[in-house]
Amino acid sequence: MRVVHVASEVFPFSRSGGLGDVLGILPEVLADQGAQTTVVSPWYGSLAGQPTEIWRGTSPELSVGPAPIHDVRVGEIIQNGVQYLFIGLPEFDRPGLYFDDDVYRFCLFGRTVLSVLHQIGVKPDVLHGHDWQSGLVLAYAHLAGLRTVFTIHNLQYQGRWNIEEAARWTALPGWTLGPDALEYHGDLNLMKAGLVFADAVTTVSPNYAQEITTPEYGEGLQGLLVRLTIEGRLTGIINGLDQERWDPRTDPDVPPYGDAAGKAAATALLRGEFGLDDAPILGVVSRLADQKGIDLLIEALPDLTPHWNVVVLGGGDPLLTAALSGWAQHPRVAFVGGLNEPLAHRIYAGADAFAMPSRFEPCGLSQMISMRYGTLPVVRLTGGLVDTVPADIGFGFAEASPQALSAACAEARSEYDRPDEWRARIERAMALDFSWQGPAQQYLALYRRLGR
Repeated sequence: MRVVHVASEVFPFSRSGGLGDVLGILPEVLADQGAQTTVVSPWYGSLAGQPTEIWRGTSPELSVGPAPIHDVRVGEIIQNGVQYLFIGLPEFDRPGLYFDDDVYRFCLFGRTVLSVLHQIGVKPDVLHGHDWQSGLVLAYAHLAGLRTVFTIHNLQYQGRWNIEEAARWTALPGWTLGPDALEYHGDLNLMKAGLVFADAVTTVSPNYAQEITTPEYGEGLQGLLVRLTIEGRLTGIINGLDQERWDPRTDPDVPPYGDAAGKAAATALLRGEFGLDDAPILGVVSRLADQKGIDLLIEALPDLTPHWNVVVLGGGDPLLTAALSGWAQHPRVAFVGGLNEPLAHRIYAGADAFAMPSRFEPCGLSQMISMRYGTLPVVRLTGGLVDTVPADIGFGFAEASPQALSAACAEARSEYDRPDEWRARIERAMALDFSWQGPAQQYLALYRRLGR
């Protein structure tokens, strides 16, 4: 079986978050389980890798519809049994991944994918698109009669633009631009394209698949998602974790350990790095965004700091950044802005508990990482956090409020003061299996079902 994934980022070549992480490991596991696997992604100017150029084309080779696309190049990297294809367009030849003109850029990218695959002789049995950036590819795949899967990693981001302007970017026939397809309240909606045209739609956790059929989480598309559920086209498959990359026994960024007793050295290292006292450490590694509930954490800090040291790593919203920078003057609060992979590893390993007060969380990887490192999660009970954090390991709360977060942290602090119970939770956490083997088997079963 030949499976082609289409995504806007793939670790370690390009990454801004969980999407890149998933594409960095799932294709490899699928290849290990016997699928011939290709990943197609943009050739960014800041791509971390040197693809070998294997094809270059200009009009008319890539004339799709009335507007031909010129100067397309394709680079290839073969790694761990997976073929990675990077499509180079002038619009992507800039540092960074995402910009204000992304709907236009990913329309161009989407128009090239199937043509490029045809030019280099890749014939997918199943095409698997990820998030809105692949939505236009799903539309073209439907027109070409290909079998397709579309995965929602985050429904909040939909790739919308005024349809009067964007219609010509797609080069699609007019019937595809109506309200039963790509049009949404006067906009082109590329997330909706993936939902409408895919043969099967998945989310990255079973609980999130249910949540997005409600007005609270459906981002305006809940009616369509209810219909997909009724038709049997919407399911949830939990993400896995790259357990080789995230392994405290072999992690070069932390003192190696494999049980609760060995974790003490990592905690001492983190405590010394930030000059913290002997209170337990509550860690946070997150985008600083409304989705992640970081404002709830900030509002809860007056309640938390009498009982916890708090170490936060993340970047994003400038107002949240400024607030955390101010709080960093407190002796029990440490904040480091931006991305810092080695520090993230040290926080996962050295913290005693890990806070995720998310307003919504399609799956989440941080809670899996923290448990693998014996750091007990304090999570809002939403999305994939419900599916992955057992009640006898972590601490959950339902309401998205600083008071509810504080109460859950107080429960965790009380448990911390009972060393035997705390240690037992750590041992249960570190024994959990979050590998990709099971989820990959579910995807393969879905691909086979579509291929019949």
